[in-house]
Amino acid sequence: MNDYAENRPDPDELLATLQNEEEKSKRGKLKIFFGMCAGVGKTYSMLQTAQSEKNKGSDVIVGFVETHNRKETSLLVEGFEVLPRKVHHYKSTQVEEMDLDAILSRKPKIVLVDELAHTNAPGSRHTKRYQDIQEILELGIDVYTTLNVQHLESRSDTVAQITGIIIRETVPDEVFENAEEVELIDLTSEELLQRLSEGKVYTPERSMEAIENFFRKGNINALREMSLRIVADRVDKQLHDYLQRKRIRGPWKSGLHLLVAIDYRLQSMRVLRWAKNLSYSMGAGIQAIYVETAHNLSDAEHQQLDKNIKLAKQLGIKFRIITHDDVVKAIVDFAQKENVTHIIVGKPRIRNILSMFRLGNFVNRLIRYSGNIDVYILGSDRQAKDRFRKLGSLPAFTTSSIWQYLLPAFYVVLTSGICFLLKEFTGYQVVSLILLFLVSILAVFYGTGPILLAATLSALIWDFFFIPPSFTLHVGEPVDVLMLIMFFTVAFLNGVLTSRVRRQEQKIRIREERTQALYEITRELSMTTGIDEVIQVAVRYIQKYFKLDGIIFLKNSSNHLDNNMLNSSGISWSENDISIANWVFRHSAKAGKFTDTLPSSDYTIYPLTGINENIGVIAVKHEKSFTQGEDQFWEALLSQVSGKFEREFLRITAKRTYLLDESDKLYKTLFNSISHELRIPVATIMGASDTLLAQSYPDEVKIKLYSEINTASVRLNRLIENLLNMSRLESGRITLRPDWCDVHDLVNKVTDNLSSELAPFKLSVVIPPDMPLVYIDFGLMEQVLHNLVINATQNAPVATNIRLKFFYDNGFLTIQVMDRGKGFPADEIESVFNKFYRGKESITGGTGLGLSIVKGFVEAHQGTVKAANRNNGGALFTIRIPVKTSDINNLSKPDE
Repeated sequence: MNDYAENRPDPDELLATLQNEEEKSKRGKLKIFFGMCAGVGKTYSMLQTAQSEKNKGSDVIVGFVETHNRKETSLLVEGFEVLPRKVHHYKSTQVEEMDLDAILSRKPKIVLVDELAHTNAPGSRHTKRYQDIQEILELGIDVYTTLNVQHLESRSDTVAQITGIIIRETVPDEVFENAEEVELIDLTSEELLQRLSEGKVYTPERSMEAIENFFRKGNINALREMSLRIVADRVDKQLHDYLQRKRIRGPWKSGLHLLVAIDYRLQSMRVLRWAKNLSYSMGAGIQAIYVETAHNLSDAEHQQLDKNIKLAKQLGIKFRIITHDDVVKAIVDFAQKENVTHIIVGKPRIRNILSMFRLGNFVNRLIRYSGNIDVYILGSDRQAKDRFRKLGSLPAFTTSSIWQYLLPAFYVVLTSGICFLLKEFTGYQVVSLILLFLVSILAVFYGTGPILLAATLSALIWDFFFIPPSFTLHVGEPVDVLMLIMFFTVAFLNGVLTSRVRRQEQKIRIREERTQALYEITRELSMTTGIDEVIQVAVRYIQKYFKLDGIIFLKNSSNHLDNNMLNSSGISWSENDISIANWVFRHSAKAGKFTDTLPSSDYTIYPLTGINENIGVIAVKHEKSFTQGEDQFWEALLSQVSGKFEREFLRITAKRTYLLDESDKLYKTLFNSISHELRIPVATIMGASDTLLAQSYPDEVKIKLYSEINTASVRLNRLIENLLNMSRLESGRITLRPDWCDVHDLVNKVTDNLSSELAPFKLSVVIPPDMPLVYIDFGLMEQVLHNLVINATQNAPVATNIRLKFFYDNGFLTIQVMDRGKGFPADEIESVFNKFYRGKESITGGTGLGLSIVKGFVEAHQGTVKAANRNNGGALFTIRIPVKTSDINNLSKPDE
């Protein structure tokens, strides 16, 4: 029992696995022919494998294959359908690229696309070819492609160190890891060098140059070892995943979790790549963290930080930004919360004098406070001489402009001048306090560099102009020397700390404002109903917090982007912009300006993606890309808006589903009721007419049969009238035709029409003698009274009283219809006016439309109708209609 419980699959994990497999089944399969470098035969092997698939009957085409004028490769290509390449014009030259749209339109089983890491020409849909391949895979097309080890993002730095050549074109590791199959094409270094010397890779001239540079035997062996290790690690990972998925017992690796701490320096890119390689070898989870401190980043540092974050995402590393004034404490606290087993940091470089004191402090504190967490410190790629060359430099305060240095200096000089005029009255000790106070005030408005200048300048001025002897830097008294040192120290520390607190407060305030903004939009969206109102709220908040004009386009009923919204947006959209918007909607990925997909557009278009479906897109036009903090805020805002749109669409869908369900119920009820109601009068008419036609009968018999036919016809006509009236009510085509009416005429008309139905009962009509003429629709009110009287005759016992009462009270015509039947059960009284509703104890027959029509016609007069039980038994219907009258005398009151 225990073994079964331990091996029983987790339902959530099982469901997630099934969903993942279902998503993979919809995508095409990616096969990578992987090698250590050019010339090992990747393209040749890809073509051979494709030829084998073609011989089996698969539809295989060549999307893009570069033969490099190799005869063997060119001969293999001749056996395939080759799609024409697309020509792009760039700087007066023509560049041939793969025609992505032609492949998507052709939709083969397998497409061959060489050089996975290739960078597309400007003007292409995507910046990189691997992005083209991902779009092809999403359409369910299998792709064969080639890749060298140096083009893997995580290995590019290592390859650069080995070969001395910087790799510009790289592929995110996530693309390689998600490939369904990787086939290693391997050659020994001797075989590859032999191919080079024979001219099978490059021309003889290029081959000699390549052998002397990149293709040295040591380089080839190192690259070969790297490619073999990568493929071996991949096989090990696949085996590990398979055993876990099938819940097969095995020697599992313990749950290792790596945390990479990065900053805004170039070195962090190398740390990320190295950490990714380590996580792949260890089979460990990995995430990265950046600690935002009070340090103000320059534009260059901001750009480098964005590059580092982008690289982390390309490597498939989950990334977090946290704000804290203590970097070490922030890293350790986060690592403990996330159950991290290894912390990876780059070795801090000694840049200036202050850095010398911080270096050992940071490393030692991190190791001391990390506890049971292992700490890896990755060395710098800079040479030692570069470090020591900067050893004597001063800290670089580059985040403040020249005016931010000049203004504090001006304030110090101005204040010192005023104090100099008053020094006979104040004394030089008071001047020191004034200058110290000034530096503290300036720290609230300026950065560390200007405050250091202000503290130094104020100390020198105080010494030169105020401390005896004046106009010299010499200080006569030891006490004054100590005071000068204390003054500079306190002024500088106070200014720096105040400036740091101010910057930290600014960062926290920005985060608090964004959090408050998300709370406000979440609260407002929760109170908003309707698609148009949601669009207005979203556009207003985007303008408020991003100063951007957002244009939202949603899907239509056919699950395509609504072209009517695109055309009615009031903005001149080009065909290219419209195609980008549709592409974003289909693929749920952003495109346009500041992206790697169709960057030529003036707009950046983002998808509005809900939990279960795509809702639409939003287009914005901004002059510069978002910072990392702004991008996180933007994504959070879009998430809230997308969720609200999805809920609105679900609400509309649920309403439609409810209406369809109710319509289906009404249809079934109506069909059953009408079929029964039609059958009886039709059968009566047919029976009586057949009898009359069959043979001759006495006159009294004929009269009786004629009477039955007439009664059945009246009943049939009543049913048809009820159906027509209900149809008018449902369609909203009821039009009042009011006129001055006498209620006596109304009563007489109804009682005459129902004389045969009322014959078994005692009818009592109460109308005050001074009852004025009322302004109503006579035809509709006749039908109302007709239905209520018919209802009374059907539910009251024979020979009982049926009472009609009319009176006028405070601008309302009141009509009461009373009988002595059983009345209404307490739980049914609220439902008597519903369509097709018939009481549980009602007699057989009827469609349940009569009272519903009464309610509709009364409400057409802006009136109300209520049902109640009488005190001594029976039902009471009360109608109140606001009317105009021709004369008002005494008012009569209704029965109690």
